[in-house]
This record gives sequence, C-alpha cells and structure tokens, in this order.
Amino acid sequence: MFESVAALRAEHEQLQQQLSDPALHADPARSKKVNRRYAELSKILKAHDDWLQAEGDLGAARELAKEDEAFAAEIPALEEGLAAAQERLRRLLIPRDPDDGRDVIMEIKGGAGGAESALFAADLLRMYLHYAESKGWKTEILESDPTDLGGYTNVQLAIKSNATDPAEGVWAHLKYEGGVHRVQRVPATESQGRIQTSTAGVLVFPEVDEPEEVEIGPNDLRIDVFRSSGPGGQSVNTTDSAVRITHIPTGIVVSMQNEKSQIQNREAGMRVLRARLLARQQEELAAASSAARKTQIRTMDRSERIRTYNFPENRIADHRTDYKAYNLAQVMNGALDPVIDSCIRFDEEAQLAELGAE
Repeated sequence: MFESVAALRAEHEQLQQQLSDPALHADPARSKKVNRRYAELSKILKAHDDWLQAEGDLGAARELAKEDEAFAAEIPALEEGLAAAQERLRRLLIPRDPDDGRDVIMEIKGGAGGAESALFAADLLRMYLHYAESKGWKTEILESDPTDLGGYTNVQLAIKSNATDPAEGVWAHLKYEGGVHRVQRVPATESQGRIQTSTAGVLVFPEVDEPEEVEIGPNDLRIDVFRSSGPGGQSVNTTDSAVRITHIPTGIVVSMQNEKSQIQNREAGMRVLRARLLARQQEELAAASSAARKTQIRTMDRSERIRTYNFPENRIADHRTDYKAYNLAQVMNGALDPVIDSCIRFDEEAQLAELGAE
C-alpha cells in the first residue's frame, strides 16, 4: 500500500505549483478543490515521513543495541511508535470519499408517532445545530414546516465549513446520519406517563460546489409560485412568494416558502434540487458499479433504522456500529463526536479489510 506514496508526493508538488499561480485564485471553485486535495495529501505525506522516521529510529536502536545493551531498553517503545505510525498511514491511504470536503444539505422529517415525531424532529434539529456550532460550522435553515406544539414535520438545513482538509469537512462527518432515528420516551402529549416509540427520518446530501456539476436542461423544470402559509394553513404572506420546483425527468419536487422573496425561495430551492440530483447520480453510479462496497455503513437505504435515543435510560445506541453510551442528555446537546467517530472507524475497518482481501 505504501508504494503509492511516491505518486502522491509528485501530485503534491504539482498542486503546490498550482497554488502559487494567481490565476488559480481567480476561480474560487477550482481553488477550493485544489486546496482540499493539497491539504489531504499534506497530511498523508506528513504521516509517511513520520513512519520513515520511526522506522529509521528503530533500525538505529537495534544496531546500537548490538554494541551497547543500554539501547535495547528503547526498542519496545520504538516498536510501538513504528506500529502506531504505520497504522495512521494505512488509514490515511484508504481511498477517501471525494465528497468528504463538501458542505451538506440535511432534511429532517417527522415519521411514525404523530405530534411526538414532529417534536423529536425539532430535538434532532437542535442537536445538529449544537454539533455544528461546536465544530465552528455555519448553519442556515432553508425551509421549515413547524407545528403548533413547536415541532417540525419537515425542516431543511444547510451546513457549511471553511475547512480545507477533507477529513474535517461537513460531509465527512454527517454522511453517516442519513436514515431512521428512533426515540423512546414519555411524550409531552402523554398524560398517563407511558413510554412511546416514535421515529424521524434524516436525509443528508452533499451540496453542489458549482451549478455546472449537475446538468439541468432548459426544459427540465416546472416552477410554480403560490402564497406561503403557516401552521394550520394560516396565511403568513400576502404575495405569491412561495416556490415549488419540479424536476420533470426525475419527478423530484422541492418547495420553499421560508423567505418573503420569491427570488430567495427559488435560489434555496435550486440548491436543494441540485444536491438531490447529485445524490441521485451518485447512487445510480454506485448501484451500477460492481466494486460498490456492500459493507459501507453509509447505506443507500434511507428506511434503515440507524440509531435509538432512549430517554428513560439516558442511552444512545447506534445499530450499525454497536456503539452504546449512557450520556443521551449530552448527545442531544450536540456531543455527537463519539457516536460519529464510531461510524468513521467502522467504515475504515471495512475498507481496510477489503483492501487486505484484494
């Protein structure tokens, strides 16, 4: 596996030359991609240099130990250091998801459970907002359908990062969140104190960097405008500012009414539509590829139950990785790192096992 580093080092030098060219920075989208790749390769080369250094230190200690036994005492620690450096390099050399550095659009939808499901959707939204804040990411609610009790039947959220390292990207962390989230608790609407099980669905799409990435023909869209309304059908706008965009070839429909401006709603709708179309293209390519990994934790089945939030036991459990902890209150306040890290590690182990079998 380590033989590939020479080619990566050559690519790194080429990118370094591109970054010194002022013309690159005149194209923000291209500059962003080059910076992402440069940051990714810089981390790999640093790990490779550390591995070479650790290997050299161990070799030197073994040679010196032949003449002076005092050096033999250093060998176990150096062996551990070499093993750790090697493992870190192996993980960094796993083929990275090309979308890891992208921002995301997340949709949270109430599922089974009626009013309680909508309240749980609102809790998930707050959890992700707190998590994004802890990461220094920017968030923007693009669309929401609130209920009278303070829940959401549907909410769409854009999450952005300024990180150049793809490993620190929004998609790199949140791509594992798509699926059915289950909650077990006594609902606020339950007068008998009985525990109820409800669900909410989460969809996560990588956001398109450039509109040109997704081809949309001039006759592919049908755009309807209508008057926006609030919970219970109450009118909140006296003009036709809400927008419904239908992508005719796929049947994908996006509706936006959060903004008072028709133009703003249309722009937000196109962002969501492009993200959905990109995800659809990627799913079709993965389905057609014989090399698509069956073990991939980021399932294409959005109906899969991925996680349970048990409030009476203060327990969070991820059903894909067998992660379990009794700190649900902290998780709901945004302490998601251990849960997401378990998904990242699980995915890496699957890929390493696959690479080892080749």
